[in-house]
Amino acid sequence: MDDLQELILHICCAPCGGGCIGHPDLAPGRKITLVYSNSNLDSPEEFDKRLHEVKRLAEFYGLTLIVDPYDHEAWLQAVSGLENEPECGKRCRKCFEFNLKRTESIANGKPFATTLTVSPRKSSAVIFETGSRFPNFEKVDFKKKNGYLTGRNFALEQGFYRQNYCGCEFSRRDAAAN
Repeated sequence: MDDLQELILHICCAPCGGGCIGHPDLAPGRKITLVYSNSNLDSPEEFDKRLHEVKRLAEFYGLTLIVDPYDHEAWLQAVSGLENEPECGKRCRKCFEFNLKRTESIANGKPFATTLTVSPRKSSAVIFETGSRFPNFEKVDFKKKNGYLTGRNFALEQGFYRQNYCGCEFSRRDAAAN
């Protein structure tokens, strides 16, 4: 496989993306296409707010951005029955699967990865386990080699919107309770 083969990168938000683009574990010069697929977000307003920042990130790096249409009802159906699961529980696994499946569809046979692994609040092992169901998923642990700190610092420098919850109404509820 050519090291410079395109990588489709599922992106959840600009702060996470900033820690992944240019990450040392990606081959230098590898073409990256961003896929913003986040039907898990609790409102169209939150979706649009994060999308605005992802567009700024894509423009900063000169990257192509593909936007998967917002379909919260489909996401709610995918996690139905798991609404009371704690953060990082079974609901999150289903959410990872939902977003990775949509990204795989957009990737259309190309290799893909996700920025979700940069978060210290997300288990890369769980994301990799979920991703292993998709033949072109690449296991890149972006939190290694200071990925999270790089993204955080970049977000602060660029003035990106930084949210305090993962995105769904259930993670917002859990964040508000803590």
